[in-house]
Amino acid sequence: MVSVLDPGDRVARRVRRSWGFEPGEELSPGRRVLKHLGGGERYEAHVAWDERLHVLVVAKVLRPHLVEDPRARAAIAAEAAALERLQHPVLVRSFGAFLEGGRPHLVLELLDGPRLSTLIRRFGPLAAEQLVPLARQVCSALQFMASEGWVHLDVKPRNIVMTSSPRLIDLSVARPIEAARQVKRPVGTDAYMAPEQCDPARFAGIGPPADVWGLGATLYEALTGRQAFPATEAERFPQLGAPVAPLPEKAPPQLAAAIRACLAADPAARPTAAALDEMLEPLGDWSARSIRRWR
Repeated sequence: MVSVLDPGDRVARRVRRSWGFEPGEELSPGRRVLKHLGGGERYEAHVAWDERLHVLVVAKVLRPHLVEDPRARAAIAAEAAALERLQHPVLVRSFGAFLEGGRPHLVLELLDGPRLSTLIRRFGPLAAEQLVPLARQVCSALQFMASEGWVHLDVKPRNIVMTSSPRLIDLSVARPIEAARQVKRPVGTDAYMAPEQCDPARFAGIGPPADVWGLGATLYEALTGRQAFPATEAERFPQLGAPVAPLPEKAPPQLAAAIRACLAADPAARPTAAALDEMLEPLGDWSARSIRRWR
């Protein structure tokens, strides 16, 4: 079971103050904390029981030392707005936001399944017949977001949950495209950021091609078991200059070509999410046949 957590970054980790909830403690009227899940710089996440919904949920709670921070409160309000606006079968669902009072939090569905990053770490690369359906599901979410005028900006293996069908989570840095085009500093998670996210001043602006890049970097890692652009002590963003390492020779040529297209340095040279889905469609048919054959 997983939650939506704050994205990683290279900022030195500060002491993370926790609420220290006891099991059964009331978070807000009708909602009780049952289990701590984890968290990031701004948030901590808990499994909670919601009396109104009569179901287990994830409560994503602003950390106690940030409750009076206007920027932190604005950020959780922006994520709540994104979740309310962007309702799609592949995106994590929200059941409300409680932004007033002393414990601002989001109420999210509890997804029962491992993150893609966990599967890669434990079991190694995915087979192509597993990867193609995953990619096409995420394409549908990214195309929907683009059509609604939004970008996710943090597509990565940790933000894909492998339930009965893949789900894309964590809208904490998502924003309308017009707002993304005004970004002046790096935003996202270093290893999965498109070049224009790494250095916005060098490009015309950040838009939906950045999410296609993130998906390409995710697919590369899922297929090879290694990051496409791992940072080093000397270089934070190798994707700004270094070419991506070759994919395995055994990779289906159409899949390898699609991943390389996603990782084009020029945003205009990348396929849209809809075009990427079309590139993968023939492999999707092949994938289904392969899955049936191995059952």
